[in-house]
Amino acid sequence: MRASASLQTSPSVGLSGLFRVTVVLSALLLAACGGDESEELAYVERPVNELYNEAVDELEAGNYRAAAPLFDEVERQHPYSIWARRAILMAAFSHYQVNDYDSAVIAAQRFIALHPGNPNVGYAYYLIALSFYEQITDVARDQRVTERALRGLEEVVRRFPDSEYARDARLKIDLTYDHLAGKEMHIGRWYLNRSQYVAAINRFRTVVTRFQTTTHTAEALHRLSEAYMALGISHEAQTAAAVLGYNYPGSEWYEFSYALLANDGLQPLENESSWISRAWNSVF
Repeated sequence: MRASASLQTSPSVGLSGLFRVTVVLSALLLAACGGDESEELAYVERPVNELYNEAVDELEAGNYRAAAPLFDEVERQHPYSIWARRAILMAAFSHYQVNDYDSAVIAAQRFIALHPGNPNVGYAYYLIALSFYEQITDVARDQRVTERALRGLEEVVRRFPDSEYARDARLKIDLTYDHLAGKEMHIGRWYLNRSQYVAAINRFRTVVTRFQTTTHTAEALHRLSEAYMALGISHEAQTAAAVLGYNYPGSEWYEFSYALLANDGLQPLENESSWISRAWNSVF
């Protein structure tokens, strides 16, 4: 799931304007920003403008793997310069571009912690969310990273509702919900195929209650009909089928549910006291 994270998409985070720098530092400033030259640190101290501009050159050339450590070095050698603040976010972006998501998240979180009021902090939150979003795996695998992506995307929308980042985050939230629903369906079918009906119902219930607007809801309602019929709880099976038929009348899943009930001489019939009916009406 590759998404564009170019800083060029944000008017406040342009590469050639805000972050392109030509600075003249006095000898006093260079002395103040100097660091420990011990062998343990293993670096050669360089002027901040030289380091930063070299990093920008590498980034603009698409050499993100070379740019990232140079931006890191700006903050390392000159932590109190104005360019250190900018370098943190640029390092996060560069790490992200080479799929070093852990480093990208750490750098973005550091930027947020140090500069919570900065105009570009929205991008830092967005970059964290994207770093988790792009690690989402297929539904057969653990989905903890998907949950973290969802939390990150929701945080962007909550904090910056009118930003371009929020607009993209809303789209990705829908896709993330669909993915999480797919995981619940995957597990639910596994239980259903092994006649572990209560466990299956719990999974399908999660889809109906938490992920009701996803593409998996119609199937979840049908599977609930299957599981309840297998347990002999026909009124819940009828309710699931009735809700399915009302909301997805042309769905093949409704045809399956209708045929399933008809085999036992039953028809879809909603019981308004059922949790299925209450869950559906609470959303719609």
